[in-house]
Amino acid sequence: MRLCTVRLSDGGTNAAALNSDRWIRLPFSDVGALLREDHWRQRVQDVIAAGGQDVDSETITTALAPVIAEPGKIVCCGHNYRAHIAEMGRPEPAFPTLFAKFADTLTGAFDEISLPNEAEQLDWEAELAVVVGATLVRATEAECRRAIAGYTVANDLSVRSWQRRTTQWLQGKAFDATTPLGPVMVTADECDPSDGLRVTCTVNGQEQQRGSTDDLLFDPIALLAYISTFTTLRPGDIVLTGTPGGVGAGSTPPRFLGDGAVVETEIEGIGMQRNVIRIQSNELTSSAS
Repeated sequence: MRLCTVRLSDGGTNAAALNSDRWIRLPFSDVGALLREDHWRQRVQDVIAAGGQDVDSETITTALAPVIAEPGKIVCCGHNYRAHIAEMGRPEPAFPTLFAKFADTLTGAFDEISLPNEAEQLDWEAELAVVVGATLVRATEAECRRAIAGYTVANDLSVRSWQRRTTQWLQGKAFDATTPLGPVMVTADECDPSDGLRVTCTVNGQEQQRGSTDDLLFDPIALLAYISTFTTLRPGDIVLTGTPGGVGAGSTPPRFLGDGAVVETEIEGIGMQRNVIRIQSNELTSSAS
């Protein structure tokens, strides 16, 4: 099953489900609201069986909102691909390296991403995002496996100059509307990261990242079990699983995104994002070409 959240002409949003080659509107404001409904899979099937109202095909490619518009929690894992850990010159961690984002950081899969001139050294980080579909408290791995609603694509665009101001990463990871989430959520029964899904990121047509989810140090199930030990995860919460090797900060010399850069982020079997970067000032120390 494939689900998305579309923007409406009146300023609202609407969840939608793919049925063959038709996208059908669902009676929920976004996919997160759907997931908070009991028996949500059956609700989708009932709407599809009843025919439903189509979503205009152009809307699917131009007016997508973040798949989950207002998650209660966004928990992210850094240093989780072995190749990325190696390129940053760090040892493999014994426990997940976690930080949080706010819902305000999310944006659509095809949105233009605009940043203030303070956002120097903007870097790309293609990531698999896990969407939680059931409440988890100190959950076993078996419970976590059953609780995964699905997977989507994220890019944890990071302002390295701010991230490195202190030992805490939050300020470099939380600029408003800098984390595209989508285009769709693919349900867990149709997508398994343990199969080794290809993760890529290109900048201005040049491939910068190519990795596979079988290189994850802590897989989605292990992350959910670990996180649920200290905080409750609920339907619609998001867990970003980390980025593979190839980030700009790991290059020699480091390379960063400039104004007008086109960033395409893709995960095999899920979909691709395409975001144009706009920065109020071009006075960056370096730019990706």
